[in-house]
Amino acid sequence: MTAFHILIEQHGDEQQMQWRPTTLNEPGAGEVRLRQSAIGVNFIDTYHRSGLYPLTLPSSLGMEACGIVEAVGPEVSELKIGDRVAYAGGAVGAYTTHRIMPESKLVIVPDGIPDDLAAATLLRGMTAQYLLKQTFAVQAGQTILVHAAAGGVGQILCQWAQSLGVKVIGTVGSSKKQALAAQWCDWVLDYSSDDWVAAVRDLTQGLGVPVVYDGVGADTFLPSLDCLAPRGLMASFGNASGPVSSFNLGILAQKGSLYVTRPTLGHYTSTRAALLATAEDYFAALAAGLVKPDIGQRYALQDAAQAHRDLAARQTTGATVLMP
Repeated sequence: MTAFHILIEQHGDEQQMQWRPTTLNEPGAGEVRLRQSAIGVNFIDTYHRSGLYPLTLPSSLGMEACGIVEAVGPEVSELKIGDRVAYAGGAVGAYTTHRIMPESKLVIVPDGIPDDLAAATLLRGMTAQYLLKQTFAVQAGQTILVHAAAGGVGQILCQWAQSLGVKVIGTVGSSKKQALAAQWCDWVLDYSSDDWVAAVRDLTQGLGVPVVYDGVGADTFLPSLDCLAPRGLMASFGNASGPVSSFNLGILAQKGSLYVTRPTLGHYTSTRAALLATAEDYFAALAAGLVKPDIGQRYALQDAAQAHRDLAARQTTGATVLMP
């Protein structure tokens, strides 16, 4: 059958993103064919497009979507035609109307969770899950620092942390996002203008925080080390402002025997059991109303290049979704 997808033939800016037809084979062993109903957009998509994280070209883009199973191949044991499923992570190629996917990468979407919400937030929600409960298991009564608190991961992470009894200091990159982030943070700082490091110290009575969750990267990494309590953990999980430069490991000793990690979702969902547990925990938090993520933008799939421009220009809030 013929599907339509966004294709890049070389790395570069948004002009490299072309709308093209492609032919899909029938699903093979352990595979299903999806008719996709909604597709999530993430910062990592821009890294793949630009070549910061190089792809084997030509390639489509995108890592998460929701859809309906239209056909199943041999040896498919968990899914059937008509099931509503979602995925996040794995092989790049979600910017398409139809897709062949391994059954092992798909999770059932519970009733009551809309397609666009599942597609636009599963990657972010599972990222928040592993950060809060696995990378550094937060405890009630702690105060944590979350950068980009108005973003897609930020709003889920902050809401979920508060539901666990954690106080949240959130940062944003512009004054207009402060009111938005204030809905799910105890305090909001503007890292583009405030002396936010001193403010974090003041808010923690000079003690610092046990963990910093940083999806911004270059602009916030080194100053964040000064926000940590002794033996605190810096979890650098994104590069919205560019990748973190090399630094002298001795800084970690000087600033309090600190820890630094660069986690990725793939390493926390590398087994079927881990994937299901992480996704199910996020869906349960959604169903219970512990997190209420916002889809700030919707674009037609053909307009994915504009979505990338807006994301890079920090013009988006919450999650972004493409509609085939």
